Amino acid sequence: MKLQTPVEAKSGKVKISPADRIMVLGSCFADNIGQRMKDIGMNVCVNPFGTLYNPASVSYAIDRLRSGDPFTAGECRMMGSGAGLICSFSHHTSFARKTEEEFLAHANTALEDASAFFRSCNKLIITLGTSWCYRHLEDDRIVSNCLKRDAKEFVRLRLGEEDSVSFMENAVCPEKDKGLSGSCGKEVIFTVSPIRHLRDGAHENQLSKAALLLAVDEMCRRHDFCDYFPAYEIVMDELRDYRFYAEDMVHPSTQTVGYIWERFRDATVPSNDMGTILKMEKKFRQSCHRPNLAL
Repeated sequence: MKLQTPVEAKSGKVKISPADRIMVLGSCFADNIGQRMKDIGMNVCVNPFGTLYNPASVSYAIDRLRSGDPFTAGECRMMGSGAGLICSFSHHTSFARKTEEEFLAHANTALEDASAFFRSCNKLIITLGTSWCYRHLEDDRIVSNCLKRDAKEFVRLRLGEEDSVSFMENAVCPEKDKGLSGSCGKEVIFTVSPIRHLRDGAHENQLSKAALLLAVDEMCRRHDFCDYFPAYEIVMDELRDYRFYAEDMVHPSTQTVGYIWERFRDATVPSNDMGTILKMEKKFRQSCHRPNLAL
């Protein structure tokens, strides 16, 4: 009997190795895989603006990393719901601080380090979470986070396939506007997050994911330096049982994240580097079991 629907994750055309400098951006699934890579000692920078969900926010983040322009007081916003914290529409609320000065110091320190890393990195891993997004009416731009502010300040919209392709083209092909081609020497691996955004509605979530999948497929058709890893399909089909989810029945369990990492590793790490990666994983596991002698 077959009790699962196996999903093939072919050896990708974009590879990663211990020598690479890798920027990881996107949804909390990017946080999970990026942290796995960081844990074993790979040279990665993970979500320097916090978790990002939609293609527009990822594109804006890459624009900021490319320019390195510091955040200013004009971009600071007071969070709603009585939080009493300062953040910006470019950041996840994990960046929020009590004062404007504290927020800007924290945000710009992270930006300075991440911008320098971005300019020298050679690989991008981008995980797109949803096509649904919110445009702030006064600023007339799509935000990364609504900061718990009044819903009347925003209009909700869903990016179509062409919209998402346009944002991703801007993110990974900046020379296109100058009549050139390429991606500044960076290869890109796209994934679509398997985490469902059920607050948007079950059907709306499916439409959202479908638009992302079509957009990523178009990017991979257009550009040899773009590739796709089927994290969404593996979780939806191969790991469809709820035992592979966390208690909220939406996010993947720790076991599932580990399984996806192994599948990702097997599809993207060249055979001549696999031994090194496995040794790095073993060293990390051993470090987790060592007693803390400082206690």
